[in-house]
Amino acid sequence: MKRVITINSNDLEKSLYTKELLTKKLEENNFLVSSKLEENTIETKNILVEKLLNSDFQVSEQIEKNTELIISIGGDGSFLKTIQDFKFPNVPMVVINTGHLGFFAEFDPDEIDEFIELYKNNDFTIQEVHPLKGSICTKESSKDIYAVNEIVIKSVCSRTLHLDLRVNENKIQNFSGDGMLISTPIGSTAYNYSAGGSIIDPSLDTLQLTPLAPMNTIVYRSFTSSIVLSAKSTISIVPEYRFENSILVVVDGNEYRFNDITDIHIVRSDLKLKLLRRSDFEFWKRASEKFL
Repeated sequence: MKRVITINSNDLEKSLYTKELLTKKLEENNFLVSSKLEENTIETKNILVEKLLNSDFQVSEQIEKNTELIISIGGDGSFLKTIQDFKFPNVPMVVINTGHLGFFAEFDPDEIDEFIELYKNNDFTIQEVHPLKGSICTKESSKDIYAVNEIVIKSVCSRTLHLDLRVNENKIQNFSGDGMLISTPIGSTAYNYSAGGSIIDPSLDTLQLTPLAPMNTIVYRSFTSSIVLSAKSTISIVPEYRFENSILVVVDGNEYRFNDITDIHIVRSDLKLKLLRRSDFEFWKRASEKFL
Protein backbone atom coordinates (compact mmCIF):
# COMPACT_ATOMS: atom_id res chain seq x y z
CA MET A 1 0.00 0.00 0.00
CA LYS A 2 1.34 3.39 -1.00
CA ARG A 3 2.20 5.97 1.61
CA VAL A 4 -0.03 9.05 1.37
CA ILE A 5 1.17 12.65 1.52
CA THR A 6 -1.16 15.67 1.35
CA ILE A 7 -0.01 18.94 -0.23
CA ASN A 8 -1.63 22.30 0.51
CA SER A 9 -0.53 25.26 -1.63
CA ASN A 10 -1.42 28.89 -2.19
CA ASP A 11 -2.09 30.05 -5.76
CA LEU A 12 1.11 31.99 -6.44
CA GLU A 13 2.79 30.99 -9.70
CA LYS A 14 5.97 29.92 -7.91
CA SER A 15 3.95 27.82 -5.46
CA LEU A 16 1.96 26.12 -8.20
CA TYR A 17 5.11 25.23 -10.12
CA THR A 18 6.70 23.89 -6.93
CA LYS A 19 3.55 21.88 -6.22
CA GLU A 20 3.59 20.24 -9.65
CA LEU A 21 7.30 19.42 -9.43
CA LEU A 22 6.99 18.07 -5.88
CA THR A 23 3.96 15.96 -6.79
CA LYS A 24 5.77 14.43 -9.74
CA LYS A 25 8.89 13.60 -7.73
CA LEU A 26 6.90 12.13 -4.83
CA GLU A 27 4.96 9.88 -7.21
CA GLU A 28 8.24 8.79 -8.80
CA ASN A 29 9.26 7.72 -5.30
CA ASN A 30 6.09 5.64 -4.90
CA PHE A 31 4.11 8.06 -2.70
CA LEU A 32 0.41 8.73 -3.25
CA VAL A 33 -0.24 12.47 -3.35
CA SER A 34 -3.46 14.10 -2.21
CA SER A 35 -3.76 17.78 -3.09
CA LYS A 36 -5.78 20.52 -1.45
CA LEU A 37 -5.87 24.01 -2.94
CA GLU A 38 -6.29 27.24 -1.02
CA GLU A 39 -9.56 28.64 -2.27
CA ASN A 40 -8.41 32.19 -3.01
CA THR A 41 -10.30 32.29 -6.30
CA ILE A 42 -12.55 29.70 -7.93
CA GLU A 43 -11.10 30.52 -11.35
CA THR A 44 -7.49 29.91 -10.29
CA LYS A 45 -8.52 26.73 -8.52
CA ASN A 46 -10.34 25.33 -11.54
CA ILE A 47 -7.42 26.14 -13.85
CA LEU A 48 -4.97 24.29 -11.60
CA VAL A 49 -7.27 21.29 -11.13
CA GLU A 50 -7.61 20.97 -14.91
CA LYS A 51 -3.85 21.34 -15.35
CA LEU A 52 -3.08 18.68 -12.77
CA LEU A 53 -5.64 16.27 -14.19
CA ASN A 54 -4.17 16.70 -17.67
CA SER A 55 -0.79 15.81 -16.16
CA ASP A 56 -2.17 12.54 -14.69
CA PHE A 57 -1.79 13.79 -11.11
CA GLN A 58 -4.32 12.73 -8.48
CA VAL A 59 -6.44 15.60 -7.17
CA SER A 60 -8.47 15.45 -3.97
CA GLU A 61 -10.30 18.19 -2.05
CA GLN A 62 -10.19 16.33 1.28
CA ILE A 63 -7.28 15.22 3.39
CA GLU A 64 -6.93 11.45 3.19
CA LYS A 65 -7.58 9.60 6.43
CA ASN A 66 -4.29 7.72 6.18
CA THR A 67 -2.18 10.76 5.33
CA GLU A 68 1.18 10.49 7.08
CA LEU A 69 2.53 13.96 6.21
CA ILE A 70 1.11 17.37 5.25
CA ILE A 71 3.26 19.65 3.09
CA SER A 72 2.43 23.35 3.00
CA ILE A 73 3.80 25.30 0.02
CA GLY A 74 3.90 29.06 0.51
CA GLY A 75 4.98 31.36 3.31
CA ASP A 76 4.27 31.49 7.03
CA GLY A 77 0.75 32.80 6.38
CA SER A 78 -0.05 29.85 4.10
CA PHE A 79 1.25 27.47 6.75
CA LEU A 80 -0.98 28.99 9.45
CA LYS A 81 -3.92 28.77 7.04
CA THR A 82 -3.10 25.10 6.36
CA ILE A 83 -3.29 24.40 10.10
CA GLN A 84 -6.68 26.11 10.32
CA ASP A 85 -7.94 24.38 7.15
CA PHE A 86 -7.12 20.96 8.56
CA LYS A 87 -8.32 21.88 12.07
CA PHE A 88 -4.99 21.54 13.89
CA PRO A 89 -4.15 18.02 12.66
CA ASN A 90 -2.13 15.46 14.56
CA VAL A 91 -0.25 14.63 11.35
CA PRO A 92 3.35 15.90 10.98
CA MET A 93 3.69 18.98 8.77
CA VAL A 94 6.54 20.53 6.81
CA VAL A 95 6.78 23.85 4.95
CA ILE A 96 8.42 24.46 1.58
CA ASN A 97 8.97 28.21 1.41
CA THR A 98 7.85 30.24 -1.59
CA GLY A 99 7.08 33.31 0.52
CA HIS A 100 9.28 35.95 2.14
CA LEU A 101 10.59 35.34 5.67
CA GLY A 102 9.63 31.68 5.92
CA PHE A 103 10.40 31.26 9.61
CA PHE A 104 8.36 28.05 9.80
CA ALA A 105 9.79 26.73 6.53
CA GLU A 106 12.31 23.91 6.55
CA PHE A 107 13.05 23.63 2.82
CA ASP A 108 13.25 25.82 -0.27
CA PRO A 109 11.88 24.73 -3.68
CA ASP A 110 15.38 23.87 -4.92
CA GLU A 111 15.77 21.42 -2.02
CA ILE A 112 12.91 19.09 -2.99
CA ASP A 113 15.22 16.18 -3.82
CA GLU A 114 17.03 16.60 -0.50
CA PHE A 115 13.73 16.69 1.38
CA ILE A 116 12.42 13.50 -0.26
CA GLU A 117 15.68 11.68 0.43
CA LEU A 118 15.72 12.74 4.07
CA TYR A 119 12.08 11.79 4.51
CA LYS A 120 12.49 8.35 2.94
CA ASN A 121 15.45 7.64 5.22
CA ASN A 122 13.68 8.95 8.35
CA ASP A 123 16.51 11.45 8.70
CA PHE A 124 14.51 14.16 10.45
CA THR A 125 13.23 15.25 13.84
CA ILE A 126 9.77 16.31 15.01
CA GLN A 127 9.25 19.57 16.89
CA GLU A 128 6.07 19.59 18.99
CA VAL A 129 4.23 22.87 19.41
CA HIS A 130 1.31 23.67 21.73
CA PRO A 131 -1.13 26.28 20.36
CA LEU A 132 -3.02 28.72 22.53
CA LYS A 133 -6.65 28.16 23.44
CA GLY A 134 -8.82 31.19 24.01
CA SER A 135 -12.35 31.03 25.41
CA ILE A 136 -14.34 34.11 24.41
CA CYS A 137 -17.42 34.54 26.59
CA THR A 138 -20.19 37.00 25.72
CA LYS A 139 -23.59 37.65 27.24
CA GLU A 140 -25.10 35.17 24.78
CA SER A 141 -22.49 32.50 24.05
CA SER A 142 -18.99 31.11 24.49
CA LYS A 143 -16.55 30.37 21.68
CA ASP A 144 -13.16 28.61 21.71
CA ILE A 145 -10.38 29.78 19.41
CA TYR A 146 -6.92 28.35 18.79
CA ALA A 147 -3.72 30.11 17.71
CA VAL A 148 -0.24 28.91 16.81
CA ASN A 149 1.47 32.30 17.16
CA GLU A 150 -0.67 34.70 19.13
CA ILE A 151 -4.03 35.98 20.27
CA VAL A 152 -4.40 39.78 20.32
CA ILE A 153 -7.10 41.76 22.13
CA LYS A 154 -7.65 45.18 20.55
CA SER A 155 -10.22 47.95 20.28
CA VAL A 156 -12.36 47.95 17.13
CA CYS A 157 -11.81 51.69 16.74
CA SER A 158 -8.62 53.68 17.30
CA ARG A 159 -9.37 54.29 20.95
CA THR A 160 -7.69 53.40 24.19
CA LEU A 161 -8.67 49.98 25.44
CA HIS A 162 -9.19 49.36 29.15
CA LEU A 163 -8.74 45.78 30.34
CA ASP A 164 -8.85 44.13 33.74
CA LEU A 165 -5.95 41.65 33.64
CA ARG A 166 -5.66 38.62 35.91
CA VAL A 167 -3.27 35.66 36.02
CA ASN A 168 -4.41 32.54 37.87
CA GLU A 169 -7.26 34.61 39.33
CA ASN A 170 -4.79 37.12 40.78
CA LYS A 171 -5.37 40.69 39.69
CA ILE A 172 -2.34 42.09 37.88
CA GLN A 173 -3.45 45.49 36.64
CA ASN A 174 -6.09 47.65 35.01
CA PHE A 175 -4.41 47.94 31.63
CA SER A 176 -4.85 50.97 29.36
CA GLY A 177 -3.42 51.13 25.86
CA ASP A 178 -3.94 49.81 22.34
CA GLY A 179 -4.34 46.21 23.44
CA MET A 180 -2.78 43.04 24.78
CA LEU A 181 -0.92 40.29 22.91
CA ILE A 182 -0.51 36.73 24.21
CA SER A 183 1.99 34.58 22.33
CA THR A 184 3.40 31.07 22.32
CA PRO A 185 7.18 30.55 22.39
CA ILE A 186 7.22 29.71 18.68
CA GLY A 187 5.05 32.77 18.05
CA SER A 188 7.38 35.04 20.01
CA THR A 189 9.27 35.83 16.79
CA ALA A 190 6.14 37.07 15.01
CA TYR A 191 3.89 40.03 15.97
CA ASN A 192 5.17 39.75 19.54
CA TYR A 193 8.73 40.53 18.46
CA SER A 194 7.72 43.54 16.39
CA ALA A 195 5.68 44.81 19.37
CA GLY A 196 8.77 44.81 21.55
CA GLY A 197 8.28 41.41 23.18
CA SER A 198 11.06 38.94 23.92
CA ILE A 199 12.13 36.06 21.68
CA ILE A 200 11.57 32.85 23.64
CA ASP A 201 13.27 29.54 22.93
CA PRO A 202 10.46 27.13 21.88
CA SER A 203 11.93 24.43 24.11
CA LEU A 204 10.78 26.49 27.11
CA ASP A 205 7.26 25.92 28.44
CA THR A 206 5.92 29.47 28.63
CA LEU A 207 3.29 32.00 27.64
CA GLN A 208 4.17 35.62 26.95
CA LEU A 209 1.97 38.64 27.55
CA THR A 210 3.02 41.78 25.68
CA PRO A 211 1.29 45.17 26.08
CA LEU A 212 0.57 47.19 22.93
CA ALA A 213 1.26 50.92 23.36
CA PRO A 214 0.62 50.87 27.14
CA MET A 215 -0.20 54.09 28.97
CA ASN A 216 2.05 54.84 31.93
CA THR A 217 1.11 58.17 33.52
CA ILE A 218 0.02 59.49 36.92
CA VAL A 219 -3.51 58.34 35.97
CA TYR A 220 -2.77 54.96 34.37
CA ARG A 221 0.02 52.62 35.46
CA SER A 222 0.47 49.78 32.97
CA PHE A 223 3.34 47.38 32.43
CA THR A 224 5.55 48.68 29.64
CA SER A 225 7.40 45.43 28.88
CA SER A 226 6.36 41.87 28.21
CA ILE A 227 5.66 39.36 30.97
CA VAL A 228 6.78 35.72 30.68
CA LEU A 229 4.51 33.25 32.44
CA SER A 230 4.47 29.53 33.09
CA ALA A 231 2.63 27.55 30.43
CA LYS A 232 0.34 26.30 33.20
CA SER A 233 -0.96 29.83 33.76
CA THR A 234 -4.47 31.00 32.99
CA ILE A 235 -4.71 34.54 31.65
CA SER A 236 -8.07 36.23 32.22
CA ILE A 237 -9.08 39.50 30.59
CA VAL A 238 -12.25 41.47 31.29
CA PRO A 239 -12.95 44.50 29.06
CA GLU A 240 -13.99 47.70 30.76
CA TYR A 241 -16.36 49.30 28.26
CA ARG A 242 -16.25 53.09 28.14
CA PHE A 243 -16.95 54.07 24.52
CA GLU A 244 -18.29 50.96 22.77
CA ASN A 245 -19.15 47.36 23.47
CA SER A 246 -17.10 45.74 20.68
CA ILE A 247 -13.70 44.07 20.98
CA LEU A 248 -11.43 42.88 18.17
CA VAL A 249 -9.81 39.49 18.74
CA VAL A 250 -6.99 38.73 16.28
CA VAL A 251 -6.03 35.06 15.95
CA ASP A 252 -2.80 34.48 13.97
CA GLY A 253 -3.64 37.52 11.86
CA ASN A 254 -7.32 36.71 11.36
CA GLU A 255 -9.66 39.32 12.84
CA TYR A 256 -12.91 38.52 14.67
CA ARG A 257 -15.24 41.13 16.13
CA PHE A 258 -17.21 40.33 19.26
CA ASN A 259 -19.92 42.34 20.97
CA ASP A 260 -20.58 42.34 24.71
CA ILE A 261 -17.59 40.21 25.74
CA THR A 262 -17.84 39.48 29.45
CA ASP A 263 -14.46 37.79 29.82
CA ILE A 264 -11.65 36.08 27.91
CA HIS A 265 -9.61 33.16 29.22
CA ILE A 266 -6.38 32.11 27.51
CA VAL A 267 -4.36 28.98 28.28
CA ARG A 268 -1.92 26.69 26.55
CA SER A 269 -4.03 24.07 24.80
CA ASP A 270 -3.58 20.32 25.07
CA LEU A 271 -3.28 20.08 21.28
CA LYS A 272 0.10 19.25 19.78
CA LEU A 273 1.28 20.29 16.34
CA LYS A 274 4.14 18.27 14.87
CA LEU A 275 6.61 20.17 12.69
CA LEU A 276 9.06 18.15 10.63
CA ARG A 277 12.57 19.56 10.93
CA ARG A 278 16.01 18.60 9.66
CA SER A 279 17.91 16.45 12.14
CA ASP A 280 20.34 19.30 12.79
CA PHE A 281 17.62 21.94 13.31
CA GLU A 282 18.59 24.51 15.95
CA PHE A 283 16.23 27.37 16.86
CA TRP A 284 18.83 30.05 17.57
CA LYS A 285 20.63 29.36 14.31
CA ARG A 286 17.32 29.86 12.53
CA ALA A 287 16.61 33.05 14.49
CA SER A 288 20.05 34.42 13.62
CA GLU A 289 19.57 33.63 9.92
CA LYS A 290 16.15 35.25 9.74
CA PHE A 291 16.50 38.29 11.99
CA LEU A 292 20.15 39.30 12.41
